[in-house]
Amino acid sequence: MSTAARPLPASAQRVQQALDALGLGCQVIELAVAARTAQQAADALGIVVGQIAKSLIFRGAESGRAVLVIAAGDRRVDEACIQAQLGERIERAQPTFVRDASGFAIGGVPPLAHAGPMVTFVDASLRRFDTVWAAGGTPHCVFAIAPSDLLRASGGIELAICD
Repeated sequence: MSTAARPLPASAQRVQQALDALGLGCQVIELAVAARTAQQAADALGIVVGQIAKSLIFRGAESGRAVLVIAAGDRRVDEACIQAQLGERIERAQPTFVRDASGFAIGGVPPLAHAGPMVTFVDASLRRFDTVWAAGGTPHCVFAIAPSDLLRASGGIELAICD
């Protein structure tokens, strides 16, 4: 009988490798239940929903480029603010666009390790917490990270982007 932990799914391993490459000391863990929403993740972790750093991908309406918004789980993204910063309208991305742009399915999109570059904005309200939790590449995988490290790891621009 083996006592070794089951290996992480390939997409979660990709996130772990990106975290390791940045030297952050973060560990992707696999939850027993799916955490496709911020509330599900908070419930599974026993934390407040604001500590969930949700990764939302939008599509630039004119350019077609991917736009990543990392927002606190208890906040709603002010799309007008993002549009003003970006200089173009944004629209909700379809699941195929999200997968093509990020390499991950909706519900497990992490704040890093994407298939291609994205314009990234990080919600300044995440700094309310010492630690936040982000998706780790699947709906079952998450990792804890300090908000300042999240900003650095994502390469994002920090803004007050939520209502």
